Amino acid sequence: MRGITRLVSPEQIRLLADGRRLAILRRLLAEPATLSQLGKAFGKHPAWIRHHVKVLESAGLVALARTQVVGGFVEKYYEATGQGFAITGLVLPEWPDGRSLVLTGSHDLALERLGARLAHRRHGSRLYPWVLGSLDGLIALRQGAGHLAGCHLLDVEAEEYNAPYVARLFPGQEMVLVTLAHREQGLVTRRGNPLAIHGLEDLARPDVRLANRIRGSGTRIWLDRRLRELGLTGSRVGGYERELATHTDVASAVAEGSADIGLAIRAAGTLPELAFIPLFKERYDLVMSLDLYQSQQAMPLLDELHQGAFWREVEALGGYDTAHSGESRQLTG
Repeated sequence: MRGITRLVSPEQIRLLADGRRLAILRRLLAEPATLSQLGKAFGKHPAWIRHHVKVLESAGLVALARTQVVGGFVEKYYEATGQGFAITGLVLPEWPDGRSLVLTGSHDLALERLGARLAHRRHGSRLYPWVLGSLDGLIALRQGAGHLAGCHLLDVEAEEYNAPYVARLFPGQEMVLVTLAHREQGLVTRRGNPLAIHGLEDLARPDVRLANRIRGSGTRIWLDRRLRELGLTGSRVGGYERELATHTDVASAVAEGSADIGLAIRAAGTLPELAFIPLFKERYDLVMSLDLYQSQQAMPLLDELHQGAFWREVEALGGYDTAHSGESRQLTG
């Protein structure tokens, strides 16, 4: 099975911006065809078709499938080289001698500090977080949309963070999990807790509005699991459908009064207008291939994770424990 082919070459993507070539490629994705058959399908002379097919062939999008003699003439059947094509790409600044890394996954304030330190202390090194949520971040990494992923996904059966998810999503691949930090999550409410909120059970109250996180985020997955354990559905929780991308977005919504409660890390709930009710601690890992882990590209980031100055900055945010920051675990498929 050829499967879906991911296109990252700017030349391939540029070719498919031409609607005529895209239409031919989609026709050849359905089934092999000759130049004559394509000409009839599009109402064009075979020479016109041949030009565009050859362009697609030279880009590796189309290939000769088979030949067949019909009436003394050799008919060439062409087909697409994949069952489908996914067009993905990132447009980033080009730094001289740079070592830029795109991190897909979960929002984290310590990660922001890491990116700031790389930008200011490591010449040519940049970290670009792409906030997708923990699960979607791992999926994006598997699809090649970034260099590494950040996640905090608890596998309840294994009683282990992140590694079981990585093992399932990257079978047969050598992957490395590097601990960024352990962090505390809890409920963010307004200062003084005017609604007397004490736990997740209060989400069923009609006077409580939730500021929720995006689907696929580790925080949202944890919350949904706890709601099921409590026998609560999203329809019974006011504000459940309101999805916010980051922990700071949740904290801001509560501080501004558009929500009464949210689940977020302690570091995001330090605004003077807020109170924090601790619930649990979790491990946040950076996930990458063994090749990247051993590369010069990742060296500045990995080195920064072992710096005492970085640990002190992170712990000053509140709710972070850096005792295991920089520790790595390798998963071999």
